[in-house]
Amino acid sequence: MIILNQTDLTPASFVLTGIPGLEDRHFWISLPFCTMYVVAVVGNCGLLYLIRYEDSLHRSMYYFLAMLSLTDLVMCTTTIPKALCIFWFHLKEISFDECLVQMFFIYAFTGMESGVLMLMAFDRYVAICYPLRYSTILTNTIIAKAGLITFLRGVLLVIPLTFIIKRLPYCRGNIIHHTYCDHMAVAKLSCGNIKINVNYGQMVALLIGGFDILCISVSYTMILWAVVSLSSAEAQWKAFSTCTAHICAIVFSYSPAFFCFFSHRFRGHRIPPSCHIIVANIYLLLPPTMNPIIYGVKTKQIRDCVIRILLGSKDTKSHSI
Repeated sequence: MIILNQTDLTPASFVLTGIPGLEDRHFWISLPFCTMYVVAVVGNCGLLYLIRYEDSLHRSMYYFLAMLSLTDLVMCTTTIPKALCIFWFHLKEISFDECLVQMFFIYAFTGMESGVLMLMAFDRYVAICYPLRYSTILTNTIIAKAGLITFLRGVLLVIPLTFIIKRLPYCRGNIIHHTYCDHMAVAKLSCGNIKINVNYGQMVALLIGGFDILCISVSYTMILWAVVSLSSAEAQWKAFSTCTAHICAIVFSYSPAFFCFFSHRFRGHRIPPSCHIIVANIYLLLPPTMNPIIYGVKTKQIRDCVIRILLGSKDTKSHSI
């Protein structure tokens, strides 16, 4: 019997096909992808600029929003430029190591985004239930430690994922029917046992997503209890309206994630692969696009800062003329 070295079964590169079955429409699909990506980059960079330079935004809520913006920028930049290169220039090849790096950043930062949304829910809970102690509970030190723990959780849980995908022998070709290096899409090219990949992937999803959703649910249960106990309807609406932007961010983040997770496990074979891949890309692109818009529209302090900057720039121009 001839025993093959596992390194001989590791491809030098993979080929990303894009969206199978819709190759002739790649250009048209790329237009909304590109538009959303530009909006995401401009919007999140704008939010980071405002939070950095506006003293009125130096509060825990906006520090968490800055974490979310940074996470969103990395998350969409990891995947969308490569997808656009596939759609526009047919640059489909990606080296094995680049594929692992892309996979690491995708899953680490999606986990971090979930963690930041959980921290933002805790922030709203403290702001509504303990308004007088808000600044003493959520100090800069606590915020920094919470952000660091969220970052380390995502990194430490995803690092083993890249190692167990790297150890596999690949003898089923090197063509990935996707726009990026999805964990299971890569694992299915292996002729080895991928049971540990499946089980570990599900465990990470439960440890991150399941835990965060549980904490968010508990936070909003306590928030609702506190809001209902307020005396007037106006006070109830004013208190709960501070959560609307965060609730919208949760919906835009978790809805595509739930679709991707459950469709693969419950009758997912009835859904075309192209639909799975489009939703997977939307999952990585929609939250970075919508979050700056949501917080820009729903948050009065951010709106005021934007208006003040715009009016200031107009005044500056008028004085210079």
